[in-house]
Amino acid sequence: MLLHIVARGRIGRGPEADLVDRYMKRVAWPTKITELPDTGGRVPPRDPGTMLVLLDEKGQQMGSMAFAETLGRWRDDGRREARFMIGAADGFEETERRDADLLIAFGKATWPHLLARAMLAEQLWRATSILAGHPYHREGSRGA
Repeated sequence: MLLHIVARGRIGRGPEADLVDRYMKRVAWPTKITELPDTGGRVPPRDPGTMLVLLDEKGQQMGSMAFAETLGRWRDDGRREARFMIGAADGFEETERRDADLLIAFGKATWPHLLARAMLAEQLWRATSILAGHPYHREGSRGA
């Protein structure tokens, strides 16, 4: 299953871009990042087998194990793509939220887009490593 990040705004070069690259290179599944301008631009068409996830302040806060289980279920159900949308500064419209399969939030704090992208990349690495039985993730008192 393709893990596809579609993000508003350009990350450019810098420590945030390095961090995103570092985690995305570790993910054993196919990955793709599409950058769009802050406004406008063309969102890639969504195939019927695509699960749409919005990173949204109104989303649910999922633990890493639950996130991994969700991705694993979608993969096992034969989904072709899990698309993760990072919106513009003003977030998503209500119609976009209704069209999504899942809304997730990284806590109650507001995060800059560059950090949200890095945190998503890390969680994708963590989720796929959990599903592969890799010891990266530790549950319990130190769990994330």
